[in-house]
Amino acid sequence: MPNVKGSALTPLPRDFYNRDTLEVAKDLLGCWLVREHNGEQMAARIVETEAYCGVEDTACHAHKCRSPRTEAMFGPAGHAYVYLVYGMHWLLNVVTEPEDSPCAVLIRAVEPTLNETAMRAIRQATGKQLSNGPGKLTRAFTIDKALYGHDMTQADKLWISAAAHDASIASGPRVGIDYAQPEHRDAPWRLWLEDNPWVSKAR
Repeated sequence: MPNVKGSALTPLPRDFYNRDTLEVAKDLLGCWLVREHNGEQMAARIVETEAYCGVEDTACHAHKCRSPRTEAMFGPAGHAYVYLVYGMHWLLNVVTEPEDSPCAVLIRAVEPTLNETAMRAIRQATGKQLSNGPGKLTRAFTIDKALYGHDMTQADKLWISAAAHDASIASGPRVGIDYAQPEHRDAPWRLWLEDNPWVSKAR
């Protein structure tokens, strides 16, 4: 794994996120998700993402209406959209595109790169079960509703830093969206680093 000092983990700028959602979802692969919590800094390589493309996307939370739950998606790019599923799993998304275009990228799986010991102290799981899914990685990083709307372009609490990778990128349908229309349910808007063992199980 790369040996990068925490001070070198500069947040991606807002312009990075203020672009086409599918492009952001692709370009986030290989980047490092960074978390500072209780004096510890942890980081992990993003190995899997999903794009959610606004009001026309029937799998997107913003499809039906603007609500208190989805308000962050309508705001500036680069902010965190964190929500609860099944009453137990927090999921982390980062908002993309200009304001009032409610799009976001879900971070689906990460590979530990910095201070894995701290992550395992928080989430006691064996092997890749630590963070090979969207609800698993948020537990390992202590991400919950307190970070809803957090500005991820600042080096404070939670952000994403650029990092290089040489893996091929694969794509396929998103997971857990059986309620969506077929054209959105089957769209290849789930992206991952090919052959990376930390990628979650596909549908």
